[in-house]
Amino acid sequence: MAENLKPGERLDDLQIKGYELIQHPGKFCFGMDAVLLSAFADVRRGERALDLGTGTGILPILLEAKYQGEYYAGLEIQEESADMARRSVLHNELQGKVEIIEGDIREAADIFGAASFHVITANPPYMIAEHGLKNQSGAKYIARHEVLCSLEDVLRESAKLLKPKGRFYMVHRPFRMAEILTKMRDYGMEPKRLRMVHPYIDREPNMLLVEGLRGAKPGMVVEPPLIVFEKSGSYTEEAMRMYGSGRREEILMPGCVTDEERI
Repeated sequence: MAENLKPGERLDDLQIKGYELIQHPGKFCFGMDAVLLSAFADVRRGERALDLGTGTGILPILLEAKYQGEYYAGLEIQEESADMARRSVLHNELQGKVEIIEGDIREAADIFGAASFHVITANPPYMIAEHGLKNQSGAKYIARHEVLCSLEDVLRESAKLLKPKGRFYMVHRPFRMAEILTKMRDYGMEPKRLRMVHPYIDREPNMLLVEGLRGAKPGMVVEPPLIVFEKSGSYTEEAMRMYGSGRREEILMPGCVTDEERI
């Protein structure tokens, strides 16, 4: 596979089913949020799942490794990221199970057709365009800020793409929770599960995981908080299970920064 890597790229071990992912350390690499979302989501036997803004394809590949769905797709607007994702699919011999499509989230329903998926996942940009420090790398800035799509774009298109009673899973930041839950309802996706993610037991949450059900009745379960790190800095047992490894020294997902810096 080394001959298929472009300059600056590397292969990272996903520590599940022998799968590896092509990444570029100088570009935006996946973080713990993608791993947590893959564990929070559920794709059942025979179902079709779509990841919006898939980047280098981490979500479709992890979901295929963990669940028994029939088909997994990833939609990505950045050509370079989509190319890496496609080459990772080929490297892991997932053709026919995982497909990467280059396109705009704002046109997702037109690309795939209405009511075409049982499951939608999304790890969208957390910051509105004018918030936060602007990264020098365009890829990183687009991944972190609402430049090419907004939260509303993600929710609107997800509602169109989901079959009746289809499930929507997203990871985001707590400071936007009120907006997230309100707009999910506005687009007919009833929030059904919510879980807050804390880096340490004595720290405020810095991520949230939410599940919505298209066309469902009101009623949401708030699950126990997920604590990522012990006070010693090692991962909690639950975090290790989500990574799919039983050895603490193996579970740091390879990326551009450490997980503790990401969360």
